[in-house]
Parts: sequence; C-alpha cells; structure tokens
Amino acid sequence: MTDTSPWLVVGLGNPGPEYAATRHNVGAMALDVLADRLGRRLALHRRSRSDVAEGHLGGHRVVLGRPRSYMNESGGPVAGLVSFYKVPIEQLVVLHDELDIAFGTLRLKLGGGDNGHHGLKSIRRSLSSGDFYRVRIGIGRPPGRQDPADFVLRPFGATERAEVPLLVATAADAVEALLQDGLDRTQSRFNT
Repeated sequence: MTDTSPWLVVGLGNPGPEYAATRHNVGAMALDVLADRLGRRLALHRRSRSDVAEGHLGGHRVVLGRPRSYMNESGGPVAGLVSFYKVPIEQLVVLHDELDIAFGTLRLKLGGGDNGHHGLKSIRRSLSSGDFYRVRIGIGRPPGRQDPADFVLRPFGATERAEVPLLVATAADAVEALLQDGLDRTQSRFNT
C-alpha cells in the first residue's frame, strides 16, 4: 500500500430508476450506504463516466465510484477511475451481486475468476488483472428454471426487500473492516 494513493471502492449496478431496486444493483446500493456514512453525495466524474465521492474510511483516503455504464461495460469506467486517481490494483475493492452465494450472505476475497459475472469480466479485461478485492453480496440462485440473467434484473421479493437494508449495511461494514483490519481478519468476521 502507498500512503499517497487512495483506496477505490466501486459499487456495481445498472444505471436508471428501472434497475435501482434490482438484485444486480446490490453493489451500488452498498456503495450508497458508504457515501451516506461519509456524509457525501456521489457526483459525476466526467473523465471516468462514473459518479464519485471522496472521504476517509477505516483510516484511509477513499474514493467511492459507481460506473454510469451498464454492468457488462463497467470495466472502462473502473479503469478510468484507477488511472485518474492513481490507484494500485491492490487498493481496489469491488462490491457486487453473487448468484452462487445464498441471499443475505457475504464473502470477501482477493482475486479469482469472474464466475460468469459480466461486470467482473469487463473489469478484469479493462485492467488486465483480476487481482482486486471483491465483496460478494449473496443474492441466491433463481427459482426453478428461471434464467439467471432475468433473475438478477428483477426487483427483490417482498421478504428479501425487508432484509436488503441490513444486507447492504453489512456489506458497507465489511468494506470498512477490510480497509482497517485487512483481509484475513475481515474474512473471519464476515465470511458467514
């Protein structure tokens, strides 16, 4: 880690009100919680085509970023933020939905594949690396034979909707803990 470079925390989702409450936007929802904790509003950063806010979390300078692109085109905006703010790849944290984790569950990890997640695939391609932190927010698998692409673009069900505020607040807590305590201690606490 460098003392001069900020951490970059990115919340993935799709733009527009029609996607705001969908499962695919849970990463962006958690980012909004972090912005509220900083007492900041996300504002347009034209060079990266993202909304950003800056502040301090876990004793570190941090930039919060939410690409204004669709999920599968997140890589360009994330690479733009990494370049503009001179963020080392090991100081990038991506908040995203995860189908293969039960709803309401979190997993943190460093690196790995994209597991079919088009947002992660785009970021890996644009950065030529997957060696960044991920806060994987469980949304569970679709019921029956429902297409996963259709499932992630649908709003949470009524029962889930009641739990989403706690889920995204816990994801925000995990980001703060990661910055303050490192991966091992944070995984011990949050990888339920």
